[in-house]
Amino acid sequence: MLIVSFLALLVSIFFLQLGSSILAPFDALAGLEIGFSNVELGLLGSSHFAGFLIGCWVAPFIMGRVGHIRAFTIFASFSVLGSLMHPIVINPYFWCFLRVLAGISIAGCFTIVEGWLNAKVSNLNRGKVFGSYRFVDHGGAALGSIFIGLLDTEQLLTYNIIGVFLCLCILPLAFTSNIPPTIPKAPTLNIVKAFKLSPLSFVSVFVVGATNPAIRMVGPVYGAERGFSSLEVGVFLSLALIGGVISQIPLGFVADKFDRRWVLIFLSFASLLCCCLISLFGDENFFIFSGFIFLFSFFALPIFSVAAAYANDFSDDTFFIDLAASLIFIYGISAILSPLLVSTLFEIFGSGILFVYIGLIHLSLCIFGFYRMTIRPSSDTKQPYLIIPRTSLVFLKMFSKKSSDKNKDL
Repeated sequence: MLIVSFLALLVSIFFLQLGSSILAPFDALAGLEIGFSNVELGLLGSSHFAGFLIGCWVAPFIMGRVGHIRAFTIFASFSVLGSLMHPIVINPYFWCFLRVLAGISIAGCFTIVEGWLNAKVSNLNRGKVFGSYRFVDHGGAALGSIFIGLLDTEQLLTYNIIGVFLCLCILPLAFTSNIPPTIPKAPTLNIVKAFKLSPLSFVSVFVVGATNPAIRMVGPVYGAERGFSSLEVGVFLSLALIGGVISQIPLGFVADKFDRRWVLIFLSFASLLCCCLISLFGDENFFIFSGFIFLFSFFALPIFSVAAAYANDFSDDTFFIDLAASLIFIYGISAILSPLLVSTLFEIFGSGILFVYIGLIHLSLCIFGFYRMTIRPSSDTKQPYLIIPRTSLVFLKMFSKKSSDKNKDL
């Protein structure tokens, strides 16, 4: 009965992720067919994350004005408009504007849903709700990536299909009879304090933003220039997500048992090694390439959560949520720059530079990690490892609430 009570929220998130996970790679492949330059395609990816940061901050204000359900409808409508208006004006800069709308929509919808879940969970059901939410979230994203192979990138009216999925995310929440919770308070940013608290975590999060979004946003261009079919591009993007989902729990166990600096260095070095293997052998066979991509995702995606856990080891409870917001903001800034930078490198060196670039960025994290170990001891106490999604700035309230509940019990 618990999950049933949240069913409308989960179904809405599933269709939102399904549609948005199709939109980003489809934009890249359709733009490639039309003749957009690599830099213009990179701008599309950067525009998404610019919209994401805007959405994170305006969502609580709009919720306060109109309530959860109306606010969700407003934000979801941005995604629908951002999809359906693509065929109207075939222009990369107009499409960038549409991708800003889509980014605002994603951040706003996730803020609303995660704020709603946060207000309704307790210590008795938090694990079930969190697990179901992340399963639906990642499931929609993975299925959306594979769905790319079923769509015709030469037909711009295919955006109507994406628009249908995004429209479907509005209906479940609009029909729900559940009473919305009170409006969550937006966290505050303190970037300087976050950096001083843990420079290694700060740099690690920046590295994640500088690398992983590049695969999602300009990876389709990389695949297309290597002769991948649309289905193979979809499988590639899906594996670039699934590996990281599978690794979160076992790597979380490792991060709680060992020095998290060594864990960060190991994950970054393993990611670097995967990039080297992809650059050397990835072109020989798609199945070999897919295996390396899965391994890269397995090691690279959890870096954000490990870095956040390491920063939390030095933080007090009062700064826990604001620290998470600051780290997500750092990630967002880096993710805005990443697709544009990588697409510019494509113009100069060709798409083969993608995993060379990613490998070099991870090499810099390894070097910085070793440097930090020479000048600072690790924390004597550890906060529990959490699988932290980069979807909104309110999600960690669900877990800070858990900690406060335990303190009250003591």
